[in-house]
Amino acid sequence: MWSARWKLYNEKDMVRDGIFYGLGLGVVAAAVWALTHSAALTLLPVLLALFFLWFFRDPERRIPAGLGEIVSPADGVVTEAEWIETAAGSRLRLSIFLNVFDVHVNRAPVAGTVKAVEYRDGSFLNAMKPESVIMNEQTLVVIDAGGYEVSYKQIAGLLARRIVCSVKVGDRLERGQRVGMIKFGSRTDVLMPAEAVPQVKSGARVRGGSTVLAVLPQPVGDAVKATAAVAG
Repeated sequence: MWSARWKLYNEKDMVRDGIFYGLGLGVVAAAVWALTHSAALTLLPVLLALFFLWFFRDPERRIPAGLGEIVSPADGVVTEAEWIETAAGSRLRLSIFLNVFDVHVNRAPVAGTVKAVEYRDGSFLNAMKPESVIMNEQTLVVIDAGGYEVSYKQIAGLLARRIVCSVKVGDRLERGQRVGMIKFGSRTDVLMPAEAVPQVKSGARVRGGSTVLAVLPQPVGDAVKATAAVAG
């Protein structure tokens, strides 16, 4: 069982992971060909190498800049959108399921300062099961967005065997910034203030860093200031 790695990753590191997998399988393909001269046997490691290079893709995204907008931390399909009770009070929770074909790079849902990073060992149940949010290996990141908190969980799935978290307590994040990765199928949960207004429903397909999941109502004074700043 893989444990979480707390090494700092950036965009190039994400791409290099795919290159390492691809090169390794390329060597395997060359060895198989040299030993067997069988195109059929050589094809499998070649196809796997191409898959890994594709899986570790990290496309650029257009990050929304609206006031109070909370963006998706992951690509995938929204499987739950509900209000829950926590020790800190009511929260809006959205769960996003990532299959093996989705981009697996995670992004910060809001701008702010990382208040907590908590890793918990666990099982590798199917991420579609409700109990996976409690039983599975996961990393919780809490972001202080200034006046409110938003947290996200990277939850390992049936195939996922490695959670990469690239942030630490005290880091300053920008909305949509790359913050880690879960490898090979997983789930990402987002918890936000209960007054947030959902912009997506269960079953919606979302894109990390660019899809707005919910919007926090803004005080009239702040909205007027923001409008004046744009106009000026």
